[in-house]
Amino acid sequence: MKSIVNLVKQPVGTPLMADDVLEFHSARLLMLIKLCGQSDRIAGLTKMAKLDFFVRYPQFFNIACEKLGVSTYSFVKHVESSMIRFHYGPWDNRYYHVLGYLVAKHLLEIAPKGNMYELRLTPSGNEVAGQLAQDPAFSDIAKHMIQVKKVLGTKSGSFLKKLVYKLFEDEVTKRTLGEVID
Repeated sequence: MKSIVNLVKQPVGTPLMADDVLEFHSARLLMLIKLCGQSDRIAGLTKMAKLDFFVRYPQFFNIACEKLGVSTYSFVKHVESSMIRFHYGPWDNRYYHVLGYLVAKHLLEIAPKGNMYELRLTPSGNEVAGQLAQDPAFSDIAKHMIQVKKVLGTKSGSFLKKLVYKLFEDEVTKRTLGEVID
């Protein structure tokens, strides 16, 4: 994964996947914290990762809604970017890199809170996330994030982790550590 600043040095004919662009993941996480969090913050890395899982895998979000007896509609129809099977369920091995980038850019603060870390947008991060959420290029994912928050935003990271393990045994739980989730 590279910053767009470094990608401009590649030859013109080199294929470029959005999944390889640092700013792409940064934009999604900023919007996730703003639109799925409470007061522009998310309590815990596990909760952030599980909310991100349901944002990135809308078909799994729809299944979770059915199981929870909630009627909703996902505005996103495809898997945005893959995640891997980690100790605590779906995880993106780039999280630490992206979170570090957002902290270095003064868009995010990460602070210990009890036995977890709280992720909260800085005033600049809040402004950028708001602009992204209003951008037509991000309208579908922003609408989807609002649905995810409505259904799962008040749940704890532990609840979300257990929900993923319970509902997606074949797709997540039975996979070996480090295996990509389809």
